[in-house]
Amino acid sequence: MKHLLSTRDLTPGDAIGILDTAEEMAAVNDREVRKLPALRGRTVVNLFFEDSTRTRISFEAAAKRLSADVINFAAKGSSVSKGESLKDTAQTLEAIGADAVVIRHSAAGAPHRLAVTDWIQAAVVNAGDGTHEHPTQALLDAFTLRRHLARVAGTPSAGADLAGAHVVIVGDILHSRVARSNVWLLTTLGARVTLVAPPTLLPIGVEHWPCAVSYDLDAALDQAPDAVMMLRVQAERMNASYFPSTAEYSRLWGLGDERFDRFDTPAFKDTVILHPGPMVRGLEISSTAADSDRSQVLRQVANGVSVRMAVLYLLMSAKESAR
Repeated sequence: MKHLLSTRDLTPGDAIGILDTAEEMAAVNDREVRKLPALRGRTVVNLFFEDSTRTRISFEAAAKRLSADVINFAAKGSSVSKGESLKDTAQTLEAIGADAVVIRHSAAGAPHRLAVTDWIQAAVVNAGDGTHEHPTQALLDAFTLRRHLARVAGTPSAGADLAGAHVVIVGDILHSRVARSNVWLLTTLGARVTLVAPPTLLPIGVEHWPCAVSYDLDAALDQAPDAVMMLRVQAERMNASYFPSTAEYSRLWGLGDERFDRFDTPAFKDTVILHPGPMVRGLEISSTAADSDRSQVLRQVANGVSVRMAVLYLLMSAKESAR
């Protein structure tokens, strides 16, 4: 594996290999000294053309815990704001000796463009491109779910797939790169996925994705899934009205207090709540649900560092072996 651009590119063996390596990295993160010399002398550039908190900080922490040098690049305040092209920016990074480039961009396909051209020889990691994909988020979601299911079953999570698990993903599927990456990865790992959204927030062609589709959240919950992933309504990507009001959206597709009460029944004994963040409390999720013991949101954030350590380590090790 030279780059990580899409979860569609991952075989079951690739995905499980990343998750198993993340288990080893998690053990490092539990130590008093959370540092490995694995990438000492290597340079990781975080190239972010869109705002980010969790993903950028997570990649920075991951690289530093592997002893890599980290350069954080934000489009705001850089030559990009003066009209510099992606090619010129990439070649600048190549000139300073970047070994890996973690890129977030508003244009779908920008990471792929970096990876397939000769602009840069570094490993490329897609940290979110437009409404296309966000592979490391899907990997950390799978890692979080796999660990939860292993705890419930009393078995080790290392080496396990997600065969038989059922995940319901709810909300703004149309604009969600997280949903796309999760559908492909979870299916690859053997899980069953159901997407729930208003018809206006489902992408064209979703019927060809390897998942079920529903407009009714209560009907999807009747199946007592192993995990419910709530997505934020991405108003910043909307130039039209996709639903009549936020109140109606919350009533029909939000995990409010009344709907969350169902989780107290035996059928939901082991069901967990996931959210990629940032959360809009009161719209797609209530504070009661977000702060409950069912919520894995903070575990997702913590697990993200371990998963991104694994990705950087595996990509840069492969790059070194290819020399």
